[in-house]
Amino acid sequence: MTTIPFLSRRHVVTLLGLSPLLLARPALAAPAALGFPELYGKISVLGLEFSAKVKELDGKDVVMSGFMAPPLKAEATFFVLTEIPMSICPFCSSDADWPDNIVVIYLDEKQTFVQPGTRIEVSGRLEVGSWTDPETGFLSRLRLRDARYWVV
Repeated sequence: MTTIPFLSRRHVVTLLGLSPLLLARPALAAPAALGFPELYGKISVLGLEFSAKVKELDGKDVVMSGFMAPPLKAEATFFVLTEIPMSICPFCSSDADWPDNIVVIYLDEKQTFVQPGTRIEVSGRLEVGSWTDPETGFLSRLRLRDARYWVV
């Protein structure tokens, strides 16, 4: 009787010519989809309150769809994602006046921007809470960090 030696998963991976490191890699989770209607839960005396979904996704990768507000300059490392095409400067508002249909996008590198009215998708790490950019002085309540975008 011939015995067949036991092959571990590592042996099979090696025999197939694959890297054993594949065994150690956790599966990458797809970014959660987040829509503008899901950003805020209710309005209180303090103003808009973030939704439970936004609070849960704080610090996690998300993907959003919307429009790029006209940037301040042709190439920059940030822009504003809006639910509908927009032409006003949201950064000129106070925290209390912050529009409920924008998110600031901080890119992982400078990019040339798309024409207003072009629908895009953006992915990045969601950051929740009021924050003032030290370089520009602009206020934001929601941001995507290390973001990338593409035309849909």
